[in-house]
Amino acid sequence: MNFGVLLRHWRAVRGVSQLDLALDADISTRHLSCVETGRAQPSREMVLRLSEALQVPLRERNSLLLAAGYAPLYRHTALDASHMEAARQAVKFLMAQHEPYPVLVVDRYWNTLRMNSGEKRFLALFPGCDSVTPHNGVRLVFHPKGLRPFIENWESVAARIIQRVHREVTANPSDDTMKRFLEELLSYPDVPSRWRMLDLDGDPPPFLTINYRWKNSTLRLFSAITTFGTAQDIALQELRVESFFPADEGTRIVLNRLTEGAF
Repeated sequence: MNFGVLLRHWRAVRGVSQLDLALDADISTRHLSCVETGRAQPSREMVLRLSEALQVPLRERNSLLLAAGYAPLYRHTALDASHMEAARQAVKFLMAQHEPYPVLVVDRYWNTLRMNSGEKRFLALFPGCDSVTPHNGVRLVFHPKGLRPFIENWESVAARIIQRVHREVTANPSDDTMKRFLEELLSYPDVPSRWRMLDLDGDPPPFLTINYRWKNSTLRLFSAITTFGTAQDIALQELRVESFFPADEGTRIVLNRLTEGAF
């Protein structure tokens, strides 16, 4: 895909007109139009300036650079790398502070990179989940041998997740891995065919809990996601720390008693 097509895509995703983007990037609308139609070749600086104005994620900025004929700028570094020590300590701090409640640290594709003791204790309540590998929070929700049999409101939760993955695919057209992940989720048994389309007219509830069936009770949790706001590495920008909280008093009591080995 050439640079002009990608640029128009990102303008559409952000809902920005040529005039607004030209003003934000401090260039003329005529020059921007020429860049989008391929009549003008953008400089490397121009690619980065337009990417910044559109708040394009670092991964996709590399794609824009490549499409314009330039080498990628941003690195993708594993969390275990030696110079990521500060990030590792930050993640470790976040996980520890949230005990005894569950925390998952995941990458762009929801693959699990880290989990705290609270998450391990919680998953142990649901036999067989550890057979689903590689460990992936979204895959666990969809897989018949994962958490799916234990989630009372599975269809509501899964529908919300699948729409999020659809939006990721739409927003990142060069990400074939995300497209394959979406197809995997849609291929699981009893996934409604209507989920194959991005639902732009849906009216989602303002607040959704995941309700787990456990013994003769229901454990209700909601989650919040933390990201690094100033990351200049692709992996670090895409890293998500998902913290789960009890949505009612009964769930809070169970999660706290798990630390005592009461169950």
